[in-house]
Amino acid sequence: MKIAIGNDHAAVEMKQEIRTYLEEKGYEVINFGTDTHESCNYPEYGEAVGRAVAEGKADCGVLICGTGVGISLAANKVPGVLAAVCSEPTTARLAKEHNNANIIAFGARIVGMEAAKSIVDAYLGAEFLGGRHQTRVDMIYAIEKK
Repeated sequence: MKIAIGNDHAAVEMKQEIRTYLEEKGYEVINFGTDTHESCNYPEYGEAVGRAVAEGKADCGVLICGTGVGISLAANKVPGVLAAVCSEPTTARLAKEHNNANIIAFGARIVGMEAAKSIVDAYLGAEFLGGRHQTRVDMIYAIEKK
């Protein structure tokens, strides 16, 4: 599985540790984030990961900024992206099971490293349940076609 990862300057250390964590679990990680603390614009990284996922260059994505909010908003502007901000594992699991989110996001200033790992594990360990949830996901995608 290929996972696109992106971040801004607020999340360099967390991105690096999550990237290593994923690679040690056998995932291929494509780095779209910055690797420096120089101030940068998170929308660029949210869009880059969003496009990689929407175009099938990655199976899913992980985005990290200060809160997870801004970078996920940028990703959600890419057609085909469903990015969910998750501050704990249950939301991450349900984002996949119920919403078929193809990107998760969290904040380096909001969650600690172990919580971030648990969020990633919960998301990657979940599968979309389909059924009534598919109807709702289809409704979400229909909005972007209006």
